[in-house]
Amino acid sequence: MEEQKVGSLRFKIDFSQPLYEQILDQVRSSIAKGEMKLGDKMPSVRELAQELRMNPNTVMRAYQELERDGLTEKRRGQGTYVTSSIERVQSFRTEIAAKYIEAFMEQMESLGLSFTDVEEYLRQKNRAMGGTNQ
Repeated sequence: MEEQKVGSLRFKIDFSQPLYEQILDQVRSSIAKGEMKLGDKMPSVRELAQELRMNPNTVMRAYQELERDGLTEKRRGQGTYVTSSIERVQSFRTEIAAKYIEAFMEQMESLGLSFTDVEEYLRQKNRAMGGTNQ
């Protein structure tokens, strides 16, 4: 899996997985991490499709989903931009974190671990990584 850079975005595309979902996940992640800043211009659908060697309809589908998420906005005649709403990005980050935590806790429960066990493992890991939060 080779990394490709398109504008300020970096993509690792695995052609054995649904392409639009990979674009969607990687752009969402880039916005949530702050790699793409508020108001940044997105590559055009055509440009991204050409660079990633895929059908423009695949890219369009991902862009439509990003707009529905409120993470991007179309500006007539100018293209697609990352939202200028810090509140929307923070809300999205909170939603994603909650999903990750829920999945993590379900996995820990399937191992028979209690919340207290998980909490202690997290404290140990934090100390091992040099963290100071107890």
